[in-house]
Amino acid sequence: MKHQILVDMDGVLADVYAQYIALEYAESGIKLIQKELNGIREEELPAFRKHVQKPGFFRTVPLMPDSIEGLRYLNNKYSVLIVSSATEFPNSLIEKQQWLNEYFPFISWKQMIFCGRKDSIKGSIMIDDHPKNLGVFSGKKIIFTQPHNTCLRDNSYHRVSGWKDIMEIL
Repeated sequence: MKHQILVDMDGVLADVYAQYIALEYAESGIKLIQKELNGIREEELPAFRKHVQKPGFFRTVPLMPDSIEGLRYLNNKYSVLIVSSATEFPNSLIEKQQWLNEYFPFISWKQMIFCGRKDSIKGSIMIDDHPKNLGVFSGKKIIFTQPHNTCLRDNSYHRVSGWKDIMEIL
């Protein structure tokens, strides 16, 4: 039987920082540099919450580099579930499903879990960028590096900086 692997969307498959930075520049003229956001939590970023609540934010978010190849690799090797805390932003439910259908047509609707909390979803491995989700997970924990988690030092997580790292270790 294949191990069940839980894969987060935002910050793992979808480059929400690139989307946020582009929208903030278009609206305010302020050009944020992603590396300069290291150590700053998303909720502390100017207008972050406002941008993610806009219709279209999740539908038009760019892909993380190598995510199509990486997810296809995992999907061929494991029982993959895409798990996203989508109910916090009601617009995101349909947008995330449409986005997954467009970029990852090999992922079926049966593999998509949109929820409010991830602690009730079971698996052997979880890939996520948020420590709050990994902290309550009992399996192997892989933290996908994003600016808000760069200062985190926790030996219970295996840190990766991208999809090539994931394909190497799994």
